[in-house]
Amino acid sequence: MKWSEYTWAQAEGIYNAILEHPFVIELADGSLPREKFLFYLGQDARYLESYFRVLAHIASRLGNKAHAETFIRFASDGIAVEKALHQSFLKGMTLPAKSPTCALYTATEMSTAYESVAVEAASILPCFWVYRNVGRHILKTCRDIGHNPYAQWIETYADEYFDKATDEAMEICDQLAQSVSENERLRMTDIFLTCTRLEWMFWDSAYHLEKWKI
Repeated sequence: MKWSEYTWAQAEGIYNAILEHPFVIELADGSLPREKFLFYLGQDARYLESYFRVLAHIASRLGNKAHAETFIRFASDGIAVEKALHQSFLKGMTLPAKSPTCALYTATEMSTAYESVAVEAASILPCFWVYRNVGRHILKTCRDIGHNPYAQWIETYADEYFDKATDEAMEICDQLAQSVSENERLRMTDIFLTCTRLEWMFWDSAYHLEKWKI
């Protein structure tokens, strides 16, 4: 069994909880209050500022030239796609400071720079995999995507390019998993599960318009 197959099986319960979260349900049917969606996008923009740096850092550590080039492409293409998406919804708005959950998520991913590149790569995989699958799920269950105010966001993560990028990231992680010890593979799974939980927390923080309590 591939590392990715084993790990996704461990994450299934968390992923199902994401699909059942009211933020995702209301995003799919178009009833999500715009305030919550804009809060989410603002935090997503802050998250991605760090995420793209992590992608570039992974690229600098990968020994396989083709893998390094793939991660550089992830970073450069991702910046362009996300910039266009955020400008559509956040144009003219000042980005907020990071929420507690956003700060925790970015710090967690960045902390893996001090571990093996396999662990660092596993930390960013949920952002690919969860979003791809959520996008697919929403597109499949949405009755009238044309009238959904969030159609552009949904279609971005359900499209063919993002699907291919997710498969590429997954394959690289599987190859890295083959080159490390069993303990390192377990650590890869552990960080993947942690970051998948943080994906749930990210949706939840947006739904509740999370603020710092002190």
